[in-house]
Amino acid sequence: MNRIVHFEIQADNPERAAKFYTDVFGWEIHEWVLPGVKMLDENRYWMVTTGPETEPGINGGLVFRRNPAPIEEQPVNAYVCTVSVANLDEYLYRALKAGGSILLPKMAVKNIGWVAYCKDTENNIFGMMQEVENAP
Repeated sequence: MNRIVHFEIQADNPERAAKFYTDVFGWEIHEWVLPGVKMLDENRYWMVTTGPETEPGINGGLVFRRNPAPIEEQPVNAYVCTVSVANLDEYLYRALKAGGSILLPKMAVKNIGWVAYCKDTENNIFGMMQEVENAP
């Protein structure tokens, strides 16, 4: 089987996006720097570590958006990543506090748990899911 091994978040302001994801999920985000090389903005790259290598999941990157962001109410036209969280209500609060917004409020997914969809500070959509045994 072919598995997803890396993701990239597009951002108008990568520093703001890095702060958002660090504040909400505690991810480690560091700019990738080549010693002695000055990168043009469009070539700068941030490495995103979402957790320890001993746990399931993938890491990714953060880049400058090269085209306009999706407009409001535009249908989803990209992959949407969903992040596993221990307490969905807590992480929805964190997303709002960090400057994000809720697109689809918390809803039950029978026998799986709770899910919600949000937008980050760069207007990217992402999901959050809390697994709950015997969910309604």
